[in-house]
Amino acid sequence: MSKQPGDKSQPFKPHYLGLDSEALKKSLATRLEYTVGKDTYTATTRDWFNVASYVVRDRMIERWMETMRTYYRADAKRVYYLSMEFLIGRTLMNSVINMGIYDEVSQAVKEMGLDIEKICDIEPDAGLGNGGLGRLAACFLDSMATLGLPGYGYGIRYEYGMFRQAIEDGYQIEHPDNWLRYGNPWEFSRPEVLYPVKFHGRVVTYSDEHGKPRHHWVDTDEVMAMAYDTPIPGYKTNTVNNMRLWSAKSSRDFDLRYFNEGNYIKALESESESENISKVLYPDDTTHMGRMLRLKQQYFFVCASLQDILYRFNKLQQSMDEIPNKVAIQLNDTHPAIAIPELMRILVDIHRLDWQHAWDITTRTFAYTNHTLMPEALETWPVELFSQLLPRHLQIIYEINHHFLNDIIHRCPGDLGLLREMSIINEGPERSIRMAHLAIVGSHKINGVAALHTELMKSTIFSHFARLFPEKFTNKTNGVTPRRWLHHANPGLTRLISDHIGKEWITDLDQLRKVAPLASDGEFRRQFQLIKQSNKERLAAIIQRRLNITVNPASMFDVHIKRMHEYKRQLLNLLHVITLYNRIRSNPQDSCVPRTVIFSGKAAPGYAQAKLIIKLINNVADIINHDPVVGDRLKVVFIPNYDVSTATDIVPAADLSQQISTAGMEASGTGNMKLALNGALTIGTMDGANIEIFEEVGADNIFIFGNTTQQVSELRRNGYNPWDYYYGNPELRQAIDMIGSGFFSPEDRNLFQPITRRLTEQGDYFMLLADYKSYVETQQQISALYLNRDAWATKAILNTAHMGKFSSDRTIREYASEIWNVKPVKIQLDDKKG
Repeated sequence: MSKQPGDKSQPFKPHYLGLDSEALKKSLATRLEYTVGKDTYTATTRDWFNVASYVVRDRMIERWMETMRTYYRADAKRVYYLSMEFLIGRTLMNSVINMGIYDEVSQAVKEMGLDIEKICDIEPDAGLGNGGLGRLAACFLDSMATLGLPGYGYGIRYEYGMFRQAIEDGYQIEHPDNWLRYGNPWEFSRPEVLYPVKFHGRVVTYSDEHGKPRHHWVDTDEVMAMAYDTPIPGYKTNTVNNMRLWSAKSSRDFDLRYFNEGNYIKALESESESENISKVLYPDDTTHMGRMLRLKQQYFFVCASLQDILYRFNKLQQSMDEIPNKVAIQLNDTHPAIAIPELMRILVDIHRLDWQHAWDITTRTFAYTNHTLMPEALETWPVELFSQLLPRHLQIIYEINHHFLNDIIHRCPGDLGLLREMSIINEGPERSIRMAHLAIVGSHKINGVAALHTELMKSTIFSHFARLFPEKFTNKTNGVTPRRWLHHANPGLTRLISDHIGKEWITDLDQLRKVAPLASDGEFRRQFQLIKQSNKERLAAIIQRRLNITVNPASMFDVHIKRMHEYKRQLLNLLHVITLYNRIRSNPQDSCVPRTVIFSGKAAPGYAQAKLIIKLINNVADIINHDPVVGDRLKVVFIPNYDVSTATDIVPAADLSQQISTAGMEASGTGNMKLALNGALTIGTMDGANIEIFEEVGADNIFIFGNTTQQVSELRRNGYNPWDYYYGNPELRQAIDMIGSGFFSPEDRNLFQPITRRLTEQGDYFMLLADYKSYVETQQQISALYLNRDAWATKAILNTAHMGKFSSDRTIREYASEIWNVKPVKIQLDDKKG
């Protein structure tokens, strides 16, 4: 009797799924010929990337299928992480490492005359995110799979990422990020998983057979959401979870009548309009149409995800009462908050539950993560826009708000001001919906992402909510996955650590504490320094190749890599760079510590000030890098198109990590964690997760400067005047005057005056001038320490050793036990099946 794939009594295992190098070579050859349709003579590096991806993916599938089956058999409670972004980066190397087959795959491709690094480098970064919010979501998916938690990611399959950043004449230029141009070997299209999503229309109210008012959403426009699945493997575990992304498809084919008349554009109009929804990450929302598209995107992926979640739930459950016991939905910021009225619509309008019954189910299902303290960054939507696009949801939001405000009236009778402050509806000149308030009211837990952030969230922007509902608020300090950000990014340091303390740290980052005593071991310090130097030489070669700028690998690599925003204060860093330049020019014979100052980050297309700062950085770099008096003592580099892969090039090479946001404005930050984990020393304000890094590494191993959150508040309250600092510090005044007078823009001497005006006459909102003196003095201490390379290495090692707290595994364990009430599920494979 022949073996059959589904025959449990005679397990089926194709020969090509072996994990040794010989089996992998056979698989590579087979896939090249029969999937890609090439031979070894005609195959390109991209062909080999696709072949390698398919071969690794094949070996993931069995674990993936068994993971899904086991969750069903266990009737496990599942976590659904709803996020507009998943910044997953490249997948091939990450999958090879997590599956524990890096050596075997490397050996197989080497024996076929190939280089695994070159094959991996050709993979584009997935254009599914922009910044920290999306990278955090990707780290969380990795940790959920590694910990064996039943977790799913839901988002949008953007055809284009935010944009590909180029620098032309110093300016940021945005080009389409067509990351799917060559296809994506990691995804599985699911044309059978198709859900309708409705927009526009009107609401019909009628009485049911019991005389209760019911609502029917009619005359709507319809778009279809089609699923694409990507497997997410845990590290050296059988668990492979799923990331499901939605692509918009037209509910109708093109209009043949228009086509036959020769009106080809009109024939495709409906299809094109529908599919625009998943076309691009974060369309420009400065226009009405742009805002309409953004809101459509949010509802589109939320509506499809909830239909999918409930389809899975209904396979095993009979009662909607069980939803909170089997489903946990985490809202990653307010973008998915429309899920709250959508679930209410499903429960009340479709399943006909009473309002209070449905509300109890809803609030016990959702939890919300806040990522910002800045009131202007809290998402709001005009009521008028909602009424056009989602009329039934607007009614539901009004009803939610009505019940909520009634509760507040009973708790705090007569306080009309409090009602205005806490209302989901902002009754301003243009009535709008406060999505953060909706998320708070509709969730059972609200978390900040660092201890300071959570405390400020409770004492400032959401103080009334925290006072009346203190049990809802909790902190979950962010973390990063050590698999991506040390094991993958820094193989040299990974080997050094593992040779001395074993490999358990990869899944238990607290084990890094065993490295701390090695900081006093001269030989360990020597090897640590050699690895850092090798990483710097590699980055220097990348800079030379990409930008044609020669940097000195022996110089201090001073790194500032993050989204371009005024509160992140890249401009403060640049003021220090100009100060160093002036000191060198004034005293060219003086010795100084050589520095290479490295910037990287994108500015939002509509953020003119941030884009002008990028131009200024590049103009300053052009002047300094070509000044023969300066030579190798100071270089400035802006590396374009910052993404996950660029970060993995820069992070292991960094000596100094710039985390210099205005105190009280950074929610957490994760770049600070990645850089410290790789042995960079931090210069930072007491802001976000910097405070907790300070607590972990100790005051002697981090450089803290500037005003604290409380001092910033006091300065504002007392009438902060930047001119006092401008006139009181000659070096600061000189740097600002050089920017404003056109020293760095001789072709247009007024070019940078918007920057200098923002720093002086417009009030310096982000308090660069107030922190400049402290920042420059702290940088002098850093230069003095860098001269003692042994002392520097000691502190760098201690930073790595004390990063255990900042693993995303720890963060996810806290979410699982304190918010989601979800437990790990062990995935057991048949030994005969491998």
